[in-house]
Amino acid sequence: MPTAPRTIRRLPETLVNRIAAGEVVERPAAALKELVENALDAGAGQVSVRLAAGGIDLIEVTDDGCGMNPAEIALALERHATSKLPDEDIEAVSTLGFRGEALPSIASVARLTIESRVRGSDEGWRRVIDNGAVAEEGPAALPPGTRIRVEDLFARVPARRKFLRSPRSEYAAAIDVIRRLAMARPEVAFTLEHDGRRTLALQGGQSAPERVAQVIARELAADGVGIDMQRGEARLTGVAGLPTFNRGIADHQYLFVNGRPVKDRLLTGAVRGAYSDMLARDRHAVLALFLELPPGEVDVNVHPAKTEVRFRDPAFVRGFIVSGLRHAIEGAGGRSAQGPAAGAMERWQSEPIAAPARPSLGALFSREYALNEAARPWRGPDFAPAARAEIAAEPVAPAVTHPLGVARGQVAQTYIVAEAEDGLVIVDQHAAHERLVMERLRAAGAQQALAGSQALLLPEVVELDEVQCDRLEEAAPTLAGFGLAIERFGPGAVLVRAVPASLRGGDVQALVRDVADDLAANGAALLLEERIDLVLATMACHGSVRAGRALSVTEMNALLREMEVTPRSGQCNHGRPTWVKLAHSDIEKLFGRR
Repeated sequence: MPTAPRTIRRLPETLVNRIAAGEVVERPAAALKELVENALDAGAGQVSVRLAAGGIDLIEVTDDGCGMNPAEIALALERHATSKLPDEDIEAVSTLGFRGEALPSIASVARLTIESRVRGSDEGWRRVIDNGAVAEEGPAALPPGTRIRVEDLFARVPARRKFLRSPRSEYAAAIDVIRRLAMARPEVAFTLEHDGRRTLALQGGQSAPERVAQVIARELAADGVGIDMQRGEARLTGVAGLPTFNRGIADHQYLFVNGRPVKDRLLTGAVRGAYSDMLARDRHAVLALFLELPPGEVDVNVHPAKTEVRFRDPAFVRGFIVSGLRHAIEGAGGRSAQGPAAGAMERWQSEPIAAPARPSLGALFSREYALNEAARPWRGPDFAPAARAEIAAEPVAPAVTHPLGVARGQVAQTYIVAEAEDGLVIVDQHAAHERLVMERLRAAGAQQALAGSQALLLPEVVELDEVQCDRLEEAAPTLAGFGLAIERFGPGAVLVRAVPASLRGGDVQALVRDVADDLAANGAALLLEERIDLVLATMACHGSVRAGRALSVTEMNALLREMEVTPRSGQCNHGRPTWVKLAHSDIEKLFGRR
């Protein structure tokens, strides 16, 4: 049954604000982000945040910024009123906020109180908005700056309130917001209280590496590498964790564009590409990257939440990040996230619960015991067979002359034991040699692997949609340089005439479809290079020294010396460490000397 036509009408301002709030204020953390960004844009040197129930019951942000007078407070609560676009040039945005939507949107779905005092003024002003309606206003006593309270978020919008998560989950999202903004502005001091307990305190005036290490993980100072790379007007800085310092989830990756925290698929894809042959597929790098580009090269007006951006030249951005990360990691040489695992140290220090039975003193001198035990060394029932250690019989150089020391033996025909100036180094011979072979292949044969192609006896037709074919056709010259020769074959297909030599025998259909998907997502066919890296990694694995092979001292030392001059030798092709060090202090602790 057809419905009667309805007259187009203008929506009430309160409803318009609530609709806008659905985009800007999807949860307490989103409201907190907008308020803290306003504080930073106001020139704050100290930002204090108080939360209750993860921000559901209370969000309070206090800053010592420039403050607002009564007229500015009233104007700030109107939609699309802002001080951050003085010349109306939205392509040259240099502030975190600029849309003028946050405060009215928040005020339409909560009870919002603004108190502000301009520096140099005798008193401040207070204005209260209760779910879109002015409740009260008047003078207020507070130091120069602004204090904003948001109470009972979505209390009168039950359809939105019921979709909020538990206070614990909302608090986790809120503290993530504070951490990202704190890293973006290391010169600003931050404090955070949740349910009356202080959970974060960051002093101002820190450098970016100091703030990053304090916020992400203190170990990053020792297990990370600094990045500072410039190409034209683009600059990439930050701290990247060594491949062996990784996590099981990608939540420890913090990305910033022109000082703005973002979550962008292009940037996360570039990070994944940079670590592609150094991390297992289920592990993720730990890092904080700060990308600076001319404002005209970045579109920040993509979404009201302002966490997404678009780049004028995405291929350049991805390539710049990949090369910057790889250059920094290679500059770390053979470094690895060191220090024996706590569990391993506990096993070293723990004593057996029940001491294994030992022969009596008389039996030790009996001929029968001596004959029986002469064939094998004694060991307790709960211990594995003793591992044989190859002794370095020939003279060796002093340990102080080499970073990884000199070989003293081989344990279980798998681990090389070396003595260094500052401790004991244990090397996984297969993992180490695997990385060395991989780097040799890349240095000596990667160019041939990328440039060389294998012509197909019968060209293969790959059917795709027209848009994907357009992308592949545009990228055909670049792909030809990698050995993948394709040409357009009608509106919805491409013809594959050759594939990279190292990928011959593979699934051509799957390869072309994956490259097309990668072009759609990132605008650059880096997936093909990553696939070739995986092929080289497989070749390196099969061509490496296996565990269980006895090595001479000369071979062990040759392996150590090559590791010292090979980039990224601190981890194998799967992200596992190739060597660990037991410092002298750790050894002394094991024997109770410290």
